[in-house]
Amino acid sequence: MEKKSKIIYWGYLTYKKWTFCIAITDKGLCRILQPQESFSVLESWVAKHFPQATLIYDQYKLTPYLAQFQEYFQGQRKTFNLPLDLRGTDFQMSVWRALQEIPYGTTKSYLEIAQLVNKPAAVRAVGAANGANPIPIVVPCHRVIGKNGLLTGYRGGLEIKEELLKIEGITDIAVPQKNVFCR
Repeated sequence: MEKKSKIIYWGYLTYKKWTFCIAITDKGLCRILQPQESFSVLESWVAKHFPQATLIYDQYKLTPYLAQFQEYFQGQRKTFNLPLDLRGTDFQMSVWRALQEIPYGTTKSYLEIAQLVNKPAAVRAVGAANGANPIPIVVPCHRVIGKNGLLTGYRGGLEIKEELLKIEGITDIAVPQKNVFCR
């Protein structure tokens, strides 16, 4: 009996000047590419997590997912109720579950997330798991900030992270300033 190849459907989501690539399986949302990430990032990720899968462009299949994103971007949706198909290590999965517990319109530090997953010394590992999150926005890694209250690392860039927090009504987060050197 021949094993059937898995299909990953993908399409685009546009918000303001940014275009995100969204991918789903028959089980649920599996990947969101940030605007600056190339399609080859999705191809490599699929090859690693879904060997033998076929990528098929199908904007229509994404309709229910895209509708929830549009509601979120318009400030009308505070939680997503999309089916998910998350792939990661046990530790990553524990961090991603903790991220999903951060309420809309609030933030937590990497240290607080490390404490939530009962690994208080694993702040850097939490940061790495946060950065490896395959479905940002839905698994709200943008709600994690530095313990000093500054916006820190976001695969999509701090401009997008700041925008997502603004959508949620968080406007008092400090953005790190670039170093200015005098000559």
